[in-house]
Amino acid sequence: MTPEEEIEEFGPDRRGHKSRERKCLARNEVRDPADMIRFVRDPENKVVPDITGKLPGRGVWVSADLENLEKAIKSGAFPRGFKSKVTVPDDLVGLVEDGLKRSVLGLLSMAKKSGRIALGFDQVIALARDGSLGLRIEAQDGAADGRGKIRTLSRAVARELERKDPPVIGCFTAHELGDIMGRDKLVHAGLGRGKLSRRLREEAHRLSGFVALVPTDWADYAHEVKPKEE
Repeated sequence: MTPEEEIEEFGPDRRGHKSRERKCLARNEVRDPADMIRFVRDPENKVVPDITGKLPGRGVWVSADLENLEKAIKSGAFPRGFKSKVTVPDDLVGLVEDGLKRSVLGLLSMAKKSGRIALGFDQVIALARDGSLGLRIEAQDGAADGRGKIRTLSRAVARELERKDPPVIGCFTAHELGDIMGRDKLVHAGLGRGKLSRRLREEAHRLSGFVALVPTDWADYAHEVKPKEE
């Protein structure tokens, strides 16, 4: 899936959304903050990613993808943006990626605590069958067979109801998903349609600028990124 396709699949729901536009350091153009990462300075003048956008102090913004962040780093855009000398960590890209992953996993944990997530093959299939499935979560190291059955059913029902196919997040391992759900491993999960599902899609959209949400080594990769009758 190309970055443009993932943006289309996971992009923010802007219905009724009034943008608070910010200028991207790399692109030198104004964009919606939902498509960007905010950065601040810590007390030692080190650049720190502010994934939630809530840290105090003057902030600068970069479009949420690897190309633009690397461009901002290499071009010296951060000192210009802060209008002062700052230290850019060598692992800034990794810090952003890890922060976005934690944010997505945190939202999944929130869904579990509120009882809004289906866990395991049977629960996800049931959610797909009644047309309520808004987002699929599949373990990166899960088998293609179970994943394919959920995908096929969810897409068939979505077409009957004239809805978009539920997108998939597949960049976490079964152990990573299990850790936040209180299990040893978790292969299949799903969220119903609604506000939390939309919030997760928005955060997954930002993560997709740094990590492939659909692993390219999946045997069914072509089916996942190019919906068709199966």
